[in-house]
Amino acid sequence: MAKEKKLVEAITPMSEDFAQWYTDVVVKAELISYSNVKGCMIIRPRGYAIWENIQKELDRRFKETGVENVYLPMLIPESLLQKEKDHVEGFAPEVAWVTQGGQEELTERLCIRPTSETLFCDHVKDIVHSYRDLPLVYNQWCSVLRWEKTTRPFLRSAEFLWQEGHTFHATAEEAEERTRQMLNVYADFCEEILAIPLVKGKKTDKEKFAGAEATYTIEALMHDCKALQSGTSHNFGSGFAEAFGIEYTNKENKLVPVYETSWGLSTRIIGAIIMVHGDDSGLVLPPRIAPVQTMIIPIQQKKAGVLDKAYEIMDELKAEFSVKVDASDKSPGWKFSEQEIQGIPTRIEIGPKDIANNQAVIVRRDTREKIVAPLDQLADTLRTVLEDMQKDMYDKAKKHLMENTHIAHDWDEFNDLLETKQGFIRAMWCGDQACEEAIKEENGATTRCMPFVQTKHSDVCVHCGKPAKVEVYFGKAY
Repeated sequence: MAKEKKLVEAITPMSEDFAQWYTDVVVKAELISYSNVKGCMIIRPRGYAIWENIQKELDRRFKETGVENVYLPMLIPESLLQKEKDHVEGFAPEVAWVTQGGQEELTERLCIRPTSETLFCDHVKDIVHSYRDLPLVYNQWCSVLRWEKTTRPFLRSAEFLWQEGHTFHATAEEAEERTRQMLNVYADFCEEILAIPLVKGKKTDKEKFAGAEATYTIEALMHDCKALQSGTSHNFGSGFAEAFGIEYTNKENKLVPVYETSWGLSTRIIGAIIMVHGDDSGLVLPPRIAPVQTMIIPIQQKKAGVLDKAYEIMDELKAEFSVKVDASDKSPGWKFSEQEIQGIPTRIEIGPKDIANNQAVIVRRDTREKIVAPLDQLADTLRTVLEDMQKDMYDKAKKHLMENTHIAHDWDEFNDLLETKQGFIRAMWCGDQACEEAIKEENGATTRCMPFVQTKHSDVCVHCGKPAKVEVYFGKAY
């Protein structure tokens, strides 16, 4: 019993220290280990399995929209990076450089990719000649490196995994359509698969991607009421194309530049899953993304027939569900604690009494509700339990988002909400970047997005009192 108690106590309660709770969960759930390279993490099998499921589901959705996967080098010549001024300035503080190859100094520094716009542009200029060559709708799954000063597992690390889409179009209208389409792909994925409700909108000019004409974002709200940018989609217009000389002959036989988009989602989204759904006992994974959906735990497994029945149940369920048997020699209580820390959505308890009664007990990870199911109805019952759990987790997170989204009509109300309630604060803004910067300097709140569906709360800016131009979601963020 002492060991079982210690396993639970290894996780700091959220209310005591949220940051430490998060760190405890990612380590105790065996999602990551720390590496000996500062700012880099080792993604362990349990963590990587979540990323594999994310990758699999997103890749399927991408390909349904016509996306093709490619792979480009991880090294970018400095001269190539310098071709787009705004872009290189935006990434300069985070760039890592290779200056030596083997025993020789390189004649030109090579940047380890922080992102790949310049590489894609340099490639596309050589393969696009006519309107018949367009559109190009590419994506690559890779890692990138950004020399972050402050890091935290999944949320912000020097090297991280992601996908980066890069598309090239004949018209500005096609590029804008693709930019918004991919944002909606991200939003649908997060809500339907990860059970994470979102706010969608456009970034301000200050917060948009370096070199972009427009950046669209999905923003999620964590347990501690801080925002997390969870995916972005960028319309580059023709800026990169003009810098790299990407032109094509249109139907009127004129040379014109292409229009480009880029969009990305990274392993940061695993941090969102943890901080939206986790609890004081550990990770809570939505059933549709969980690598293991149910863990069968035999009770009194040394008694005749118990382990055999556990494996028999696994064989019956594995055609439809991802399922494992915990046949280790640990006590049932210890196994329960491990299953909860790891966030496995359900466990199935089966012991001698259950076998005698031709039943098993399904326990939900999120509510701890126990459901007794006849063995011949176990698959149907488990299917219903997992579907209910997926919906309930989304509804719970949606309720948290709604209850922690507030409206501020003036600066005093804004500061009071930020101090006492936090969460998202909807308010009117003048559109002036100096005002936006002043807000952040005064209380740490940043503009998360300008929602696509606008609501007018006041005629004046919440901060400076000048005429208001747009509604903005503000908040403190990771």
